[in-house]
Formats: sequence, C-alpha cells, structure tokens
Amino acid sequence: MNREELLAAIDKKYKDMGQDPEVHLSGLLHAEPMTYWDFIQVDALLGLQTQRTQLPDEMVFIMYHQINELLFKMILWELQQIAHDDNIAPSKFAMHLDRVSRYFDMLSTSFDIMGDGMQPEQYMKFRDTLTPASGFQSAQYRKIEFASTELINLIDLRFRATIDRDTPFQHAFDHLYWQAAGKDHATGEKSKLLTNFEDKYMEEFITFMKEYNTSNLWTKFKSLPQEAQENKELVVAMRHYDHTVNVNWVMHHLNAAKKYLGDGAATGGSPWQKYMHPRYQKRIFFPDLWTQEELDGWGIDNLEGHK
Repeated sequence: MNREELLAAIDKKYKDMGQDPEVHLSGLLHAEPMTYWDFIQVDALLGLQTQRTQLPDEMVFIMYHQINELLFKMILWELQQIAHDDNIAPSKFAMHLDRVSRYFDMLSTSFDIMGDGMQPEQYMKFRDTLTPASGFQSAQYRKIEFASTELINLIDLRFRATIDRDTPFQHAFDHLYWQAAGKDHATGEKSKLLTNFEDKYMEEFITFMKEYNTSNLWTKFKSLPQEAQENKELVVAMRHYDHTVNVNWVMHHLNAAKKYLGDGAATGGSPWQKYMHPRYQKRIFFPDLWTQEELDGWGIDNLEGHK
C-alpha cells in the first residue's frame, strides 16, 4: 500500500465511523511515540507481586503462579477463537490447537523448574499465610476445562450416570469432579476453600458453561468434516493435548507438591493426593479418541506417555 492508498484508507475508515479524519490525523501529529514499556505495561506488571512475609522464596512462588495465569489466559484466547468460528477450517482448528498444546507443554516442564525453585523450609513457613487459598481456586484453569470438552466428561465419576444434557447447569456444577476436593466426604459439607471460590465465580462459571456447552473443543472437533476428524496428525494433536493436560501436567504438579508437602495437607485443606492423581477421576477430554484399553489404564499405564 503506497502513501496515497494509505491516506485514502485512513480517510475511509474514519468517515465510515462518522468521524473527521483530519481530527484524528492532527491527534497523531501531537501524540507521543509508543514505547515498549507502555505497550506491554511493564511497570504495572512488575508491580503486581506483593509478599505477605519477608521470606525470599515467597516472591518466586507468587511470580511462578502469575506466569501460570498468563499462560492460562493465552490458552483461553486460542480456545475462544476455535469456539467462536462457526465455520472453522480444519487447518485453522489445528493451528490454534497446536498453540494450546505448546502452552501446556511449557506449563508441564515448568514444574521441573519449580521443583527446585524454592527451599522447602521457606515454603512451609509462608504457606500458612495463604490459608485457605489454593491453586484449586484458579478460575481460568476451570474455564479451560469447560472450553475443552463436554460437561459430562468433567462430572464426578460417581454421578455421571445420573446426569445428561437435560440436567440443569447448576446441578451439573454441583457435581463437577473438583467439588469433591472441597467437601467433607462424610458429611458433604463445603469447606471455606470451596465456598469462597463459589461466592466469587459460580455465576461466571455457569454463564461460561452455557456459552461453551456446544462450542467446546471436543464438540467443535466432532463438527469438522469426517475427513478432518480422521486426519492422523490432527487426531495425534488432540490426543497429545488430552494427555498433556489430564495426565502429564497433573503428574508434574502432583510430584512438585509431594516434594514440598510430603503427606501434609494442602493450603486449602483439600485431599490433594487423591484429588490430583489422574487415575482417580479419569479426566478425559476426548474419550472417543482412545481405545477401551487406554481408557481403562488412564492414570495407571500412561503416566510416562502414550503411543
């Protein structure tokens, strides 16, 4: 686009908006040039780390989890572009899926860094100031799950037979697999961990669940042309994402927690050893892409990988 074409395009853009192009050009003349630190908002970003103790490794813990949340946002951004494209081409679907998988690969390997990133004795001191907060309360991670698969695949195994597409969203929400980590198994009473989480996010979650009920990654995959659904590379990419999120990332998280917590309770009081291990809940986003043998051995035979 040459100078004349560029000016003509600018003129048309603002006139189509009912704006005077000359005013906007005048504003551009007097505007300060953009800087990296303003565009990225570096000062704001670096000012978000607030310690509750004087222990140095608490800063590592805070920054690590903030980086996780930024990666979660990147993942949701890619899933949103798949969900909101009513006629998505298989190539575009595969491109966004590849990005999502790479972000989760980063999250998985980051636990290797985190495993040696803090002194356990420091962690055991500052973690008490976090109670009853917990990584369990990551709303973005829950949204990633809702955006990845059909709701039935996130229901606690004990209740899946009683829930179908006609089940009210609130009832389904109350029986999501992670609810068990926030309830007393004997009485069913909700912990402070869970009630705080629900008070802040439940309405937002219900709205999100409805939005992605028919536009989640698994449903969108099944709407692709049959040829695309049978494409070997795309199927491998789907299986890789499923295994990475629901086995590999979970096990890296579990092993890092074991190093710091041993047999102790999580900061939010959840029974994390059972809650986190993939063999108990068998969270599987795309069940039809796995053989029955693979499904039966989920979280048992595929901890190191899959074929």
